Amino acid sequence: MEDKEAVTRSASRMVTGIAMVTLAAHCLTNGRYDYFRDEFYYLACADHLAAGYVDHPPLSIWLLAGIRWLLGDSLQAIRLAPALAAACSVWLTGRLARELGGGRTAQALAALAAMIAPVFLVVGNFYSMNAFEALCWTVGAWLVVRIARGENPRLWLVLGFVIGVGLENKHSMAFFAIGLAVGLLLTPLRRHLLERWLWLAAGLAGLLFVPNLAWQIANGFPTLEFMRHAQLMKNAPLSPIQFIGQQVLMLNPLTLPLWLGGLCWYFATPSGRPYRVLGWIYLAVLALLLAQHGKAYYLAPAYPMLFAPGAIALEAWTRDRRRWLRGAYAGALLAGAAALAPLGLPILPVDALARYAQALGVQEGVRAENNALGQLPQHFADMFGWRELVATLAQVYHALPADEQRRCTIVAQNYGEAGAIDFFGKRYGLPRAISGHNNYWLWGPGNSSGEVIIAIGASPGELAPFCESVERVASTRCDYCMPFENGRPISVCRKLKGSLADMWARLKMYI
Repeated sequence: MEDKEAVTRSASRMVTGIAMVTLAAHCLTNGRYDYFRDEFYYLACADHLAAGYVDHPPLSIWLLAGIRWLLGDSLQAIRLAPALAAACSVWLTGRLARELGGGRTAQALAALAAMIAPVFLVVGNFYSMNAFEALCWTVGAWLVVRIARGENPRLWLVLGFVIGVGLENKHSMAFFAIGLAVGLLLTPLRRHLLERWLWLAAGLAGLLFVPNLAWQIANGFPTLEFMRHAQLMKNAPLSPIQFIGQQVLMLNPLTLPLWLGGLCWYFATPSGRPYRVLGWIYLAVLALLLAQHGKAYYLAPAYPMLFAPGAIALEAWTRDRRRWLRGAYAGALLAGAAALAPLGLPILPVDALARYAQALGVQEGVRAENNALGQLPQHFADMFGWRELVATLAQVYHALPADEQRRCTIVAQNYGEAGAIDFFGKRYGLPRAISGHNNYWLWGPGNSSGEVIIAIGASPGELAPFCESVERVASTRCDYCMPFENGRPISVCRKLKGSLADMWARLKMYI
């Protein structure tokens, strides 16, 4: 029999190694394409630091501002943090398997599943709050396991801190808190409801959320308006069967036995019973998202707490004569990961990726929005076309007479366009863009007079009621971008009828 300490050290090395491979995979690939649409917006938000934004809390933006100050705003600089978060999530998934009683095989398989899931490859490869959300959920699950095992009840305070920080990163951390409340009520852990530490933890989480809550109140709760509009007009509607199907796709179909087995482990085994609260968290959040018609990837952060027990169940089932299945399954996971990795990481040249996605029939990927798709999955398509857009705008801008350039305002239709103009436009001497989209609307039109406007996305016919003269002067052009960004009209509007400030309310677009 192997020495227990040696097995523990071996498992730790394996899990750490898988986490390091995760970090290396992201760092070696995250500079191959270009900035993602939302990254331009986050960079613009980092130029306007606040306690909240229309469509997200402030923590990830403040972190981005710190990264820019320390490392600059190159692709590799701003994408280092999500790469580190992805690696930490993988490592913690392995540790979670250990806390639940898993051995070396279980810990390694759990970490491997977290590493290869396409949804985690995607969110760890560009800057957004999603990579940090998965980390917060996994830390939260690890703490819940420690509490369920009867360790120091003061761990509730640490959990409250994690939930509060998670809420300041992304509001959907509330799903974890709601699921935890359901799990407490439905398991013997309800005894903690009579103890002060749980309520102190809830108070701490609420206290940490106060800055964003105060900002919401001061600005008329714009996030609620944004969520309502997104659900009605932007999010792709999914039936329950489609929603579950998207879970299978975004996690890699080969991991299905792990996360489904993990759910069963919580509810059908004596070993899983003490930790059943985690199973209830998953089921409660699943039910909530199905009822709300939420995006499929909103459930993604819950899967590490299913991978871990699923790997334990597989380890137990293959303990005797079926041990060969462990290696076979790990090999299958790696083979499946190799096949799907180009759809999560920018490994291939873009033309080869387009052919590969078409051959597999997965240009659509995980369906999240109603927009038509082109040659690439949306998370890659949104990395193309921005430099061409700004270069075209620069030609239009510099073709104006000098006096019109001084009075010119650039109006973008969405935050991706506006953010790209603000980021790349500096090298062309372009003025900052304005837009009615999300937080750009809150920032307002500034001192723009509206005497000369370069407008993206509106045709001369649409602009005619507002301008004394309007001329279409160019069009956007990009091969691999989202189709709605290709062929958009660029028009010059002169002598706006009325002031831009007066008509600003009509441009508001929270979606």
